[in-house]
Amino acid sequence: MTPSSDTQRAIQAVWRIESARLIAGLVRMVRDVGRAEEFAQDALVAALEKWPATGVPDNPGAWLMATAKRRAIDELRRHKLLERKHEELGHALESLQGTAAPDLDAALDDDVGDDLLRLMFIACHPLLSTEARVALTLRLLGGLTTEEIARAFLVPGPTVAQRIVRAKRTLEEARVPFEVPEGEALAARLSSVLEVIYLIFNEGYSATAGDDWMRPALCEEALRLGRILTGLAPREPEVHGLIALMEIQSSRSRARVGPKGEPVLLLEQNRALWDHLLIRRGLAALERAEALGGAQGPYALQAAIAACHARARTPEATDWRRIASLYDTLAEVIPSPVVELNRAVSHGMAFGPAAGLALVEDLAEEPSLRSYHLLPSVRGDLLGKLGRLDEARAEFERAAALTQNTRERALLLERAAACGEGAG
Repeated sequence: MTPSSDTQRAIQAVWRIESARLIAGLVRMVRDVGRAEEFAQDALVAALEKWPATGVPDNPGAWLMATAKRRAIDELRRHKLLERKHEELGHALESLQGTAAPDLDAALDDDVGDDLLRLMFIACHPLLSTEARVALTLRLLGGLTTEEIARAFLVPGPTVAQRIVRAKRTLEEARVPFEVPEGEALAARLSSVLEVIYLIFNEGYSATAGDDWMRPALCEEALRLGRILTGLAPREPEVHGLIALMEIQSSRSRARVGPKGEPVLLLEQNRALWDHLLIRRGLAALERAEALGGAQGPYALQAAIAACHARARTPEATDWRRIASLYDTLAEVIPSPVVELNRAVSHGMAFGPAAGLALVEDLAEEPSLRSYHLLPSVRGDLLGKLGRLDEARAEFERAAALTQNTRERALLLERAAACGEGAG
C-alpha cells in the first residue's frame, strides 16, 4: 500500500523526532549499533505499511519502539544469539518484552539516565577516527542524512558514507560496552562529543538543505544533550562554553525567520524578539567557563563573540573591534578556512569592507571552500559595500547556485537582483 501524502509526511516527521531515541534504546538491548539501526528501519517499514490504513497512533514513538523491540527479540531468538549473550542480557530481554515504557524508563534511570548520551559516547569511542566519530553520531543521534553531514564537513558524500559503514563495523567487532566512560576515558572522548553536539545545533540553526531556514528540533536536542553534559562534567570549561554559545545563538531564533519563513539576517533582526532569558543563561554559562580557566577555549571564544551581539541593543552599538580581536584569537586556536571567512566578515565590519575583502581574496583558492556558498556570499556583500555592484551580483548568483537551502537561495537571488537594480 502506498501511503497518502499526509500520512507519509506524518511518518517522516515522527521518524525525524523519534529515530535517535529508537536506535539508542535498541542499542541498549542488542549491544550492536548496526543491528539496532536495522531493527529501527524495520519498524519504520512497518509504520509505512500499517499507518495509512489504521492512522498514526496516539503515541507513535512508543509504537515504533514496541515494534522494533519485537523484531529484535524474534531475530535474536531465531539465530540463537541469546545463548551467546551474558545472563544479564537474557534477563533484560525477558523483562523488556513485558515491561511498560514508563516503568522501563524508571528502571534504567542512573547518574545520567539517558540512552542518547550513552549512544553518543559509544559513537565517539577512541577506536574510531575523529571524522568517523562525528559522522556516526550525527547519523544516529542527529538524524542527519549522509549529504547533510558531508556539507557540514565540506567533504564528498561517499566519503561520509564509507566512514559510517566502517565505524559501525569497528564498533561491532570490538563489542564496545553501552555505558558512559569515566575518568580519563571520559576526558578523551569529551572534545569529540562537544563537536558533534555543536554540529547538530548548527544544522538546526541554519539548515544546509530543504525548504526550511531552521530546524528547531535539532537545536533543542543539541541544547538538551549539552545541558546533560554540564551535569556529567561540571568542571570542564568547554562544556560550559558550548552551552553558552548555543544558549545565546538560540536566543535569536524567533527573530531569524520572517512571517513567511524567509531568513532575516543578524543586522536586520528585531532585537525585541530576542529571548533575554536565554541570553542571561548563556552569559552566566560563559562566566562559568571563564572562571574555570576556559576563556581561550574555542567554544568559549565563540560564545564571547555571540555575547558581543547579545549585549548590543542596536546593530550600531556592536563592538566589532572586540569581535575582530576575538576572531583573531580563534583563528590561532583552531585555524580553519571557515574561521578565516568569519574573521574576514568581522574585519570588514570593524575596519571597512576593503580590509575584509583582502582577507576573503586570500581564501579564493582554498580547495575546501570551492563549493561552500558562504564564500561568494561574503565576497558579494563586501563588493556591494564597495560599490562594485556588477561583481557583487555575480557573487550572489554564484552563492545561490551553490546552496541547497530553498530559503537561503531566494534571499541570495534577491540580493543579486538588488545589486543589478543599483548598477542599472
